[in-house]
Amino acid sequence: MRGAVITGTGSAVPSRIVTNAELSTMLGEDIDPFVRGTLGIEERHWCMGDESTADLAEDAARLAMEAAGVAPDAIDLLIVATDTPEFISPATASVLHGRLELTRAGTFDLNAGCAGFVTALDVAWKYIRSDSRYQRILVVGAYAMSKYLDQHDKKTVTIFADGAGAVVVEARDTDGILASELFADGRYCHGMGVFAGGTRTPISQSVLDAGLQNKLRFVQKYPASINEEGWPRIVQSVLGRIGYTPDDVDRWFWTQVNRSTIETVMQGLSQPMERAHTIMHKWGYTGSACLPMALDDAVRTGRVRDGELLMFTGSGAGLAMGSLAMRWHAR
Repeated sequence: MRGAVITGTGSAVPSRIVTNAELSTMLGEDIDPFVRGTLGIEERHWCMGDESTADLAEDAARLAMEAAGVAPDAIDLLIVATDTPEFISPATASVLHGRLELTRAGTFDLNAGCAGFVTALDVAWKYIRSDSRYQRILVVGAYAMSKYLDQHDKKTVTIFADGAGAVVVEARDTDGILASELFADGRYCHGMGVFAGGTRTPISQSVLDAGLQNKLRFVQKYPASINEEGWPRIVQSVLGRIGYTPDDVDRWFWTQVNRSTIETVMQGLSQPMERAHTIMHKWGYTGSACLPMALDDAVRTGRVRDGELLMFTGSGAGLAMGSLAMRWHAR
């Protein structure tokens, strides 16, 4: 059975930096103690008015292909994971496909919220395992949630940011991706989201005037146990199926929304925090893009080495969750 390895990574953020101090001034209160101290976020990047999801995705994708040493005509499939699409229709993947001139590739979008990248990577792996026509797959996680933020809602405006991360996944005779698992709990589907713009509530003047459903909203508080108990449960399940324990993992990549949650989970797994790679301090929370961005940052700073066992776990709106174990193979 063919294996799948990542041969190139890339990431991109907008040039505009928004600091905690700027948000404190805008909101009229000091948000830094909680946002920096608990969430671990010091600043974030937001799109300018003329920047969009596809712009970020394109930059990250080009860097990943350059790192992998592959030309556009060598890509067999493009998968874009996003819940902040360029358009309702056509797919953001189609926009990116045209910009990159992927002459041979099929393409589609995938929306699993903030678990999107793990889900897309899982799909790419299984395409490669099941069909010999797929040799190289470009997977992109892209996020431009600043477009949907209410500038006066401190629950969301302090956390969410924009960015994109991309990886090239290639078929190999060696094992790279080892195991994965997806989990969902649709009882929480109304807990957080942008609830206007689809067929249930199309955009209308009354929706815009109200300014509620067309912006990102936390409607229902998620219990802390969802991640604090759910992350260890799913990673233990994945690792158990391939005969490993948490002690065998060299580098952990978690959803980058709350550093204190990562610390709690790592402590519960009896793992040192230095094995968890975090990026929220400089890039904020970038949803479906945060895991590939964290991987690219770790690769480019030399914190991932050949042969190491990596664990990726993403979760978010939906509720959707995914976890994947991978053996890293340096090119």
